[in-house]
Amino acid sequence: MLVLPAKLTHDDVPACLRMLQQGVAGSNGSSTVVDASALAQFDSSALAVLLDCRREALALGRGFAVKALPTRLRELASLYGVAALLPAAP
Repeated sequence: MLVLPAKLTHDDVPACLRMLQQGVAGSNGSSTVVDASALAQFDSSALAVLLDCRREALALGRGFAVKALPTRLRELASLYGVAALLPAAP
């Protein structure tokens, strides 16, 4: 399982993307799950990071889900019309 940091804003995107891309490439499961439970400070850049991670996983033929997406970020995803692209992990 990949884990998001506590803070994910515009300035944090490059490092977070590198970390997630390495995690997706290095995993061998049938699905990529990102744990967002630590995420406390974020902006819309967090959505871009999650969507990029989803693209990486799908390109490798894997499923994608997000565990514990904060309510405010879920609401932002709905506002932007991308909530369905970030399904909740079981």
